[in-house]
Amino acid sequence: MENQNRGWIVTWCAVGINLMCGMLYSWSVFAAALVKDLGFTKTEASIPFTIALGMLAIMVIPGGKMQDRYGPRVCTSIGGVLAGGGLIIAGFTDSLIMFALAFGVITGSGIGLGYGATTPAAVKWFPPQKRGLISGLVVGGVGLASVYVAPMTQYFINNYGVKKAFWIEGLIFLTIIMILAQFLSSPPAGYKPQGMPAPAPGSSSKPKREYSPGEMIATYQFWLIWVMYACGSLAGLMIIGHMAIIAKVQANIGWAFVFVAILAIFNAGGRIMGGFLSDKLGRTRALIAVFALQGINMMMFSSYTDSMLLTVGIALTGIGYGSLLSIFPALTFDYYGMKNGGVNYGVVFTSWGVAGVIGPVMAGRIVDLTKSYHAAYMVAAGLCAISIVLVLLMKPLKAETGSESLASEQKDVMGIDKLGQES
Repeated sequence: MENQNRGWIVTWCAVGINLMCGMLYSWSVFAAALVKDLGFTKTEASIPFTIALGMLAIMVIPGGKMQDRYGPRVCTSIGGVLAGGGLIIAGFTDSLIMFALAFGVITGSGIGLGYGATTPAAVKWFPPQKRGLISGLVVGGVGLASVYVAPMTQYFINNYGVKKAFWIEGLIFLTIIMILAQFLSSPPAGYKPQGMPAPAPGSSSKPKREYSPGEMIATYQFWLIWVMYACGSLAGLMIIGHMAIIAKVQANIGWAFVFVAILAIFNAGGRIMGGFLSDKLGRTRALIAVFALQGINMMMFSSYTDSMLLTVGIALTGIGYGSLLSIFPALTFDYYGMKNGGVNYGVVFTSWGVAGVIGPVMAGRIVDLTKSYHAAYMVAAGLCAISIVLVLLMKPLKAETGSESLASEQKDVMGIDKLGQES
């Protein structure tokens, strides 16, 4: 019971840290101010955000490796210094290059280290049948952040100017992350989560295979997971990075920070709901439902030209995007084990970074040239359709010697048998 309580302490502190790391999702508020106050073009205003997304994705790999080797406390503390420090530096410049370095490289790296440590640290305390829920709770903190970060950012910009808003928020985030990081820890050696399912009759007593990053990459399932994650993430990141501008261009709405907060609420809810449902229904069925929802929403997004319709579209975007952020960590741990879970998920998460680089820049370029996001929406819808096909191609990993129940265990978690029976 004491260890289980410790697991929940780690989980809620990880949620709190990700609430700070979610500062990234307030960028569209900053971007609108940079365009208005400092004369940036829409494409230029998306560059720091795009670099930050790329650095986040890259640094999740060393973050996960540091978490696996040295524990989450060290990794997250370093991440807090970088995340807050980059914002502080950004507050003392009006140069695009310096914004790209400070917010893009430094803050993005810090967020990546923190993000890479929190989910594996929490999940390790719980059995497989709770992986989706715990992943959803932890990453839900990132999604929920814009509920408070967006209006707070708007308040600081309105009262102190965009440059001061950067360094004020930097001080706040650095302090809180450093405090919460001290409560993170990994389970002791030999720890077995309460509620761990008993081995199947006739199966080996040896644990299932724990894949190294190199072994994981050698499986075709990894590449399907990687491509699906990139395709699904692009739609959400494109909307998140341009929400304030989309509201202005498409519906002539100037109070877009409210939409940023709405997206954040449904983003966070989607992460928790997606993780929970994937535990109950299987990862396969959950992924098909999410990709279908995303694709239909993207096809319809051009028609959202008033506040009510735009609210609906934003809510659906949040649910779909958020669900993926909880399902894919759990899917990675199901397939490749928890021993190297931090670094393995970091490698998978690079797909999110690729989507983050392509999505916002593509959308910014399209709107600069055509004054419309329609073509970008259609590309995102097509990628979601491709992802559904890839989900159906996923098969469990072959059982290894000493872990005969691996394939059947993965079928159960993925929901493959049930899906086949129903179809």
